[in-house]
Amino acid sequence: MARVISSNEKLSLEQIEQFEVRNNLKLPEKYKTFLLKWNGGYTEPSLFSISEEQGTSVVNVLNGIGNMYDNLDKVIDIYEYRLPEGFVPIGDDPGGNVICLGTKEPYYENIYFWDHEEEPEDSEDMSNMYFLANNIDDFIDKLFEDAEE
Repeated sequence: MARVISSNEKLSLEQIEQFEVRNNLKLPEKYKTFLLKWNGGYTEPSLFSISEEQGTSVVNVLNGIGNMYDNLDKVIDIYEYRLPEGFVPIGDDPGGNVICLGTKEPYYENIYFWDHEEEPEDSEDMSNMYFLANNIDDFIDKLFEDAEE
């Protein structure tokens, strides 16, 4: 069973709601629960499977809300015109790729991997996006350790 290690400040529901208003989005309930419990952080284990062709990657960090280096507000600004509309960058891997949360239908609550090496010119082109999980809980549950360790 994977777990999240966080030294980030605890959040209130009001802080999450303020974040939603600031960024004009509606976060799924399971992701709000994740933020209330952990507010981002590091995972153990941290490997995840992208696809058969893409192989595996590592969760570098899951972003949180508030005064921290990897805060969601800052990361949303960085990727605003690079990710398809309706996706929020909730984490990354060491290679500069992004773990995204769908905030609009038909991708609402789904977790995707955005590969920056395959970034298309049109941000609405999802050819560099790979489905990972139905929601944040499923994503965390799917994390695994390297069998060679």
